[in-house]
Amino acid sequence: MQISVVIPLLNEEESLRELYNWIASVMQSNSFSYEVIFIDDGSDDGSWNLIEELSEKHSEIKGIKFSKNFGKSQALDAGFELAEGEVIITMDADLQDNPEEIPMLFQMIKHQGYQLVSGWKKKRFDSVLLKNIPSKLFNWAARKTSGIKLHDFNCGIKAYKNEVVKNIKVTGEMHRYIPVLAKNAGYSNIGEHIVKHQARKYGKTKFGMSRFVNGFLDLITIWFVGKFGKRPMHFFGTWGVIVFIVGFLFTLYLGVDKLFINTTGRLITERPEFYIALICILLGSQLFLAGFVGELLIRQQKQTNHYNISKKIGIKKQKKE
Repeated sequence: MQISVVIPLLNEEESLRELYNWIASVMQSNSFSYEVIFIDDGSDDGSWNLIEELSEKHSEIKGIKFSKNFGKSQALDAGFELAEGEVIITMDADLQDNPEEIPMLFQMIKHQGYQLVSGWKKKRFDSVLLKNIPSKLFNWAARKTSGIKLHDFNCGIKAYKNEVVKNIKVTGEMHRYIPVLAKNAGYSNIGEHIVKHQARKYGKTKFGMSRFVNGFLDLITIWFVGKFGKRPMHFFGTWGVIVFIVGFLFTLYLGVDKLFINTTGRLITERPEFYIALICILLGSQLFLAGFVGELLIRQQKQTNHYNISKKIGIKKQKKE
């Protein structure tokens, strides 16, 4: 199979039929072998019923329904696990991503050697104040911290070589940073392609301003995990030792001052240096222990992703050897 199209969705009943017909038209005109995987992230409208109806008519359609809304990251991760195509294309279900971009994205992965290609919505039809300006700030911060020169990290339409999605785990709200996850996993040949952005035709956006706050917090998290995730002692241990030494030097100063210089002065516990020394020694010890515990957890912990699938469509059961 050449292409798997992975589409997470939440309450997009009005757009699904039109989206699938558009994708099918592009695939057939380019003679691609393909599958379309819809992941219903806990919709409470008729989205799943429509997916079932479409799957009965089209064998290319597969579907997964979550028991509740777990988030876009979990939906993408479930789709990646099932995808069988040489190239995996992700799209949003709201018709704002243009399926006509699929052939070019496929060519960039298959014939130009890219491992991941991210779309860039250079011209957007979103609100300037609520989306465009915060998005530019967010992407600037992501470029600076990750070192990946992309203009639009959160663009829904992306293309991946199959092995990339099989070797990354998309958890929490990390779908915004899949290129960073890929780079951290060793897939650094990342490209960008300008894509056409469509104005939303049905419904309304599922994301508010809170996504930008969460996005920046996740960015800090992924920067830290990427830099120190496999060696937490390098961060916590280094700062722990520095802070502990500061506390020890204050303690040494207080001791020398009390014993040899200011022998008849006020009590050590009445001096602010005493409390600085005490706090630094305690904090330094705790930071060092945090790094030590982190090293132990890394050696024992296996990454898990939490979502409950209530229904599936068009997915064959694999036999265990």
